[in-house]
Amino acid sequence: MSKKKSLLTLVSALLSLSCLAQQQVCYVPTAENLKARQEFADSKLGVFIHWGIYSMFAQGEWYMTNANVDNKEYAKAASAFYPIGFNAKEWVSAIKAAGAKYICFTSRHHDGFSMWNTEQSDYNIVDATPFGRDVIKELSDECHRQGIKLHLYYSHIDWTRDDYPAGWTGRGTGKDPNNENWPSYYAFMNRQLTELLTRYGEIGAIWFDGWWDHGNDSVPFDWQLEEQYELIHHLQPACLVGNNHHQTPIEGEDIQIFERDLPGENKAGMSGQAVSRLPLETCQTMNGMWGYKIIDQNYKSTDTLIRYLVSASGKGANLLLNVGPQPNGKIPSAALDRLQAIGEWTSRYGETIYGTVAGDVPVQEWGGTTRKGNRLFVHIFDHKEKELHLPLQGKVKKAFVYDTKQMLKTKRTEEGVSIFFEEIPSGTDYVVELEMRD
Repeated sequence: MSKKKSLLTLVSALLSLSCLAQQQVCYVPTAENLKARQEFADSKLGVFIHWGIYSMFAQGEWYMTNANVDNKEYAKAASAFYPIGFNAKEWVSAIKAAGAKYICFTSRHHDGFSMWNTEQSDYNIVDATPFGRDVIKELSDECHRQGIKLHLYYSHIDWTRDDYPAGWTGRGTGKDPNNENWPSYYAFMNRQLTELLTRYGEIGAIWFDGWWDHGNDSVPFDWQLEEQYELIHHLQPACLVGNNHHQTPIEGEDIQIFERDLPGENKAGMSGQAVSRLPLETCQTMNGMWGYKIIDQNYKSTDTLIRYLVSASGKGANLLLNVGPQPNGKIPSAALDRLQAIGEWTSRYGETIYGTVAGDVPVQEWGGTTRKGNRLFVHIFDHKEKELHLPLQGKVKKAFVYDTKQMLKTKRTEEGVSIFFEEIPSGTDYVVELEMRD
């Protein structure tokens, strides 16, 4: 048995003993799950894909509720949905070339439309559209072929089905509140999740969204998550469970998700929760919206995206970077250009983020650090001086520019270590490697 496998087994055993000591039933991840968590934490970059019939309206994925569109009128768009440009191989190839290790695809968003051949409802891409193809089947086949993980986003809420008890969204979409039936809706979701986890091979994670729809209820809403999480882990023990509920992780979850913010920050107002010890992921858009919006051309620069990726790594987190394909099935050229540029960076500097942990020096305005064993990578975004002081406790054996191997002088001070440059660092991410003494 390898040392890593022995460690995973030990962690699982300690969790079991902890539950017994507290005389409570709690989730104990399997060795396969712990291994999957580590692989996830090492990945550092994934690509989020928000795509559904909402792309036809070109107003973003929240169009139905934002515009109070009647769900029956909205559903008529399905009969014209024929994304002739969709090509799973092109999608996966472009994403893999960017250096991403996994894809998270919206299997079913809040509008209730399923992007696979589900037997639980005719409101799906195979039965309700002239396209008639199972997108998730094609994506899963191509991901497995190219060796990239497939994660599936699944919404807990539904602006179309009457049996979903409406929260604060979807109030103007024509649902009949008299037909709310949580047991019916809960069973429907679990049957769909069973399909996704038994028909499409290995699924890396289920990424839930929508808990916040009942977050302000006077009486706390019981989502029955424990049983649902148990179902997922029963069907695929290595499948990770994450929930974008903007709360501290709860029992049964394997990763912690942050929306539009790095862990420990709350600039967007949705991530004030404590940072757990689970593997971390922050999801962020390339432009403004998640789903395709025709007037949203406010794309972040390549420099900004690369620095955000590095900053996420510097906090020990993955970046799940979003793209919103057009109604014809093509990823927008602006998004492809940025994926290509990120790929050029990861092909050169990927070693400084993949398989790393948060560095010794926290992320700050000038940049951040990542660590791999005794190698500390210093990522400099914006520093206008020829000297950079790091509050390091350890001793530096040697320092050099990562890509040119040019040796750099260092000086030990009472407060840490100073690095001296011949020229002021410049570029998207000026990387210095420090070899630390054991």
